[in-house]
Amino acid sequence: MKVINPRHLLIGLAMLAAAGLALALTPRLKVADQGPKISLEAIIPKQFGEWKLDETIIPLMVSPDVKALLDKIYNQTLTRTYINSKGEQIMLSIAYGGDQSYSMQVHRPEMCYPAQGFEVGRMSKGVIDASGVKLPVMKLVATQDQRIEPITYWVMIGDFAVRGNWEQHIARVKYGLTGEIPYGILIRVSTISANESQSYRTEEQFVRDMLGAVPTKYRAVLTGRVNGA
Repeated sequence: MKVINPRHLLIGLAMLAAAGLALALTPRLKVADQGPKISLEAIIPKQFGEWKLDETIIPLMVSPDVKALLDKIYNQTLTRTYINSKGEQIMLSIAYGGDQSYSMQVHRPEMCYPAQGFEVGRMSKGVIDASGVKLPVMKLVATQDQRIEPITYWVMIGDFAVRGNWEQHIARVKYGLTGEIPYGILIRVSTISANESQSYRTEEQFVRDMLGAVPTKYRAVLTGRVNGA
């Protein structure tokens, strides 16, 4: 009868324990299934403050391969263009995905725009003060030929407003430790202008106006628990 090496036995038990721990820590409960159903069309008003929906603008179409990827990641998308009395236009894009596991994470503009032939540069972090809520945002400029598009965006991973890959990762880990899979929302506003500073100011005001007009019970879905930067 062959005697089992105690060292090999301990290694085997350790591997089994690690496998069991990994299985136990694998998130299974979707946060999106626990709260009220989210309808982007319903919670984002078509008119607020000095902004109203610009019905004359046709949304920019993405390539078929990018659309297929977005359809896989997101359950809902909302694309609108707003205009104010000054003639300033803001493009709003919101994408919601109920599953923010690692294979289904939201694609940030610095990843999506190059796939559409844009060059991305001048990225920086910022904060928008919306009625006392310090909302962390990312700012960047995408260019394609003569088109210059300053962009402001943030990502919601469940209750956490994040910016950048590292903050997304930390938010997912926090949820993973509770056995939950968070939902994800990408909120992006942009303008077509070579005046970056003015564009960012207009975008910030638009965000404040929009969040102020969102029904109170849904506002936290777009701002979460944020602590500033």
